[in-house]
Amino acid sequence: MNTPISIGLRVGGEARAAAGGEWAERRNPVSGEVVTRAAAATVGDADAVAEAAARAFGIWSEMGPGARRGVLNKAAELLEEKAGRFAEIVAAETGATLGWGQFNVMLAANMLREAAALTTHVSGEVIPSDKAGVLAMAVRRPAGVVLGIAPWNAPVILGVRAIAAPLACGNTVILKASEMCAATHSLIVETLEEAGGPAGFVNLVTNDAVAAPRIVERLIEHRAVRRVNFTGSTKVGRRIGELCGRHLKPALLELGGKAPMVVLDDANVDDAVAAAVFGAYANSGQICMSTERIIVDRKIADEFVEKLAARARGLSVGDPAAGQVVLGSLVSGDAAGRVRELTEDAAKLGAVVVVAPRIDGAICSAAVVDRVTAKMRLYAEESFGPIAAVIRVDGDDEAVRVANDTEYGLSAAVFSQSVNRAIDVAMRVESGMCHINGPTVADEAQMPFGGMKASGYGRFGGMAAVAEFTDLRWISIATKTPHYPF
Repeated sequence: MNTPISIGLRVGGEARAAAGGEWAERRNPVSGEVVTRAAAATVGDADAVAEAAARAFGIWSEMGPGARRGVLNKAAELLEEKAGRFAEIVAAETGATLGWGQFNVMLAANMLREAAALTTHVSGEVIPSDKAGVLAMAVRRPAGVVLGIAPWNAPVILGVRAIAAPLACGNTVILKASEMCAATHSLIVETLEEAGGPAGFVNLVTNDAVAAPRIVERLIEHRAVRRVNFTGSTKVGRRIGELCGRHLKPALLELGGKAPMVVLDDANVDDAVAAAVFGAYANSGQICMSTERIIVDRKIADEFVEKLAARARGLSVGDPAAGQVVLGSLVSGDAAGRVRELTEDAAKLGAVVVVAPRIDGAICSAAVVDRVTAKMRLYAEESFGPIAAVIRVDGDDEAVRVANDTEYGLSAAVFSQSVNRAIDVAMRVESGMCHINGPTVADEAQMPFGGMKASGYGRFGGMAAVAEFTDLRWISIATKTPHYPF
């Protein structure tokens, strides 16, 4: 991709430059070449986008569910048709492999289809009233304008997830693009516009990194914006939660993770190793659900580590533009440097670096660090890189204690050949999601997806999303003249 992609804001169905005429650049993390030039919005642009979404709300929200379903299904088809283009842009902007970009499109299309299916499930109920001659109903109605803020690491999946269910519920949306993948997020909005829908039912804001806090604050405080969803770091999520609380606007926050994979002493070691390799190294460990802590019973730890190390050493790594590899680039050289820092800190404090990371700029190979303890940064800090930390424990109770010894609580996994034993452990692990004999990295469009503790609150997916993006209202009808006490 030799020529940079220039993208404007998408406001009311039209592309426009930022009011200040400024642009933000995104460079390829391997080559350093400029990939994207995105309009750098001002707070005035943020107001214009919110107002465009508000104007479209009256039209989109009153469209029948069949019409909204048709738009979302058409968008899914168009997304799949553009899979090659999406994968190319994702690789150029984030350094991810083409395979990761293709997988993003597949799951994002499923999310659009699942959202389309939800359009006829935005329902309510009739509730018996104690008052004679009164029909009482609980009715779900679209909330209004929804602000979705999406990250770069799974850019198509998370960009689509930020807006699909809100649209299905009858809301109009603003997608605040990540500065790291503005072209990818712009292509999502263009695809939805191409699928139909009134002008302004979906809109895009792009910005430079310095202006991001001001733009987000302006959008949250705008009177038209009624819901906010954010996927990203816990640090930023706390700030967004504070802003939403100040303006009394519900927020759905899916934040950081330090996912534990618990391997009990009766586990099938080969199965557990396969899941650990996928969970720790998919997209080079840059997934909120990545397996960051592998908690292994001491009785089988030697065998597990030996097999994990052999698999890690065999994973190909390199610039995805130069050929097919399993591990592409990290999002930046700083991200790779963090993997080195965490590895060196752990080794200094007594850990065994079984497979050391090989780092060249933003490219980082798979690493395995054994005998990690609580005094090491790798034990507690989110690495967001291809590094598997092995923590040895004695028995199920210690495994649960270590699994819960973190501020995070997004995803988890438990491996055991005893279903009863695995369920007991899974029920005690503090996480929004837990998978028995499967990897920590798992997502399906219809599942309630979200975390607890510092991993956030609220749920994307299925009927849980309907509850997040609608207002539940009590409507009553007096069928006979009521009796009043005075």
